[in-house]
Amino acid sequence: MQFLDIREAGFQAKFDAIVERGEESGREVEEVVLGIIADVRSRGDEALLEYTRRFDMLSCDAAGLEVTPEEFDKAMAQVEPKDLAALKLAVERVARFHEKQKQQSWISTEESDIMVGQKVTPLAKVGIYVPGGKACYPSSVVMNAVPAKVAGVGEIVMVVPAPGGEMNPHVLAAAKLSGVDRVFRIGGAQAVAALAYGTATVPKVDKITGPGNIYVATAKKLVFGQVGIDMIAGPSEILVINDGSGNPVHVAADLLSQAEHDELASSVLITADRSFGEKVANEVERQLKELSREAIARKSWESFGVIIVAGDLDEAIAFSNRIAPEHLELAVENPFEILPLITNAGAIFMGHYTPEAAGDYLAGPNHTLPTGGTARFFSPLSVDDFVKKSSIIHFTRGGLERVGEDIVRISRLEGLDAHGRSVSLRLKK
Repeated sequence: MQFLDIREAGFQAKFDAIVERGEESGREVEEVVLGIIADVRSRGDEALLEYTRRFDMLSCDAAGLEVTPEEFDKAMAQVEPKDLAALKLAVERVARFHEKQKQQSWISTEESDIMVGQKVTPLAKVGIYVPGGKACYPSSVVMNAVPAKVAGVGEIVMVVPAPGGEMNPHVLAAAKLSGVDRVFRIGGAQAVAALAYGTATVPKVDKITGPGNIYVATAKKLVFGQVGIDMIAGPSEILVINDGSGNPVHVAADLLSQAEHDELASSVLITADRSFGEKVANEVERQLKELSREAIARKSWESFGVIIVAGDLDEAIAFSNRIAPEHLELAVENPFEILPLITNAGAIFMGHYTPEAAGDYLAGPNHTLPTGGTARFFSPLSVDDFVKKSSIIHFTRGGLERVGEDIVRISRLEGLDAHGRSVSLRLKK
């Protein structure tokens, strides 16, 4: 962990080392992933089974890749009733939030002779990627499948790595509750390739959503255009803005809630009160010893954790807007006062009693968020990611006569005579 003053010489270079963290160089990963995609595309199930055997230690035939209805039933029976109730609550709250995002098709009849509008159509088939390497993530199932279901997607296909073939019952229960139609125990770049191009066993989809490691993220980037994708997600991150108020114990816990994700996660506190930052640092060290994933969290904290001392709250806000964090906590006395000043963030957690974990699980908003500064131009996963919009245009003869001359004029400006003729020929008496 580093303790930095935002105004000291060399601050930006030190912080850039955190921002630019990564598992391997992009070029090396891209070469590997390109090979996997090409192999799956050409050999289909045969290649998919080989990669699954190599990376997930699972040997089976193609039919064994898909989770059966009996496995779903067994998983539902294995989950404790209180755990099942918690998952149901998450599904209900996430669905209720995303229902508010739905858009309807519309037609404008402001002009009697020209009609324009927009048709909103759900995607026919989507694939959701759920990580399954270092932990199980039923919450990722909920956050990807529920908005797709709310949007009206025809079929939801889920892929999740299953080392040794073992499927986590909580992940399967979440899939059942969220409306997932089919689940395949495959992961990595090979799963993304299978969804993008289809195999004899895995259906081709229209869009792929969901987070994964650098190989999954790179594969999504490389198949974009063949299919749609939500975003290119990198390692998780949290930034906490603090004004000296609140409890250092709580802030330390929030920082560690990201650090325990993986060794590349980044946890940052920026505060105008150095003594508060020192208390948080001491508290992080104490709490680390209590975590079941201490080794992962400690590696993350020591490599990419930082406490930054700012001159004042305005300086802290300006810094936050510049780096556009995935998760932003406003651990300040009056968060609503500074909310209008926040311009770049994936999700904003307001006040001392809104931990980032609330958003991860069941607050309602989506936890699939832009990382690595991409909150400058990307938004959280939403219903909009699972629909497409078509423009509707209808002219009567009178409407075309009214504006046709202007259409012809603009086509001549561009030297596209055939465009103009398509209008003028219709207007000949």
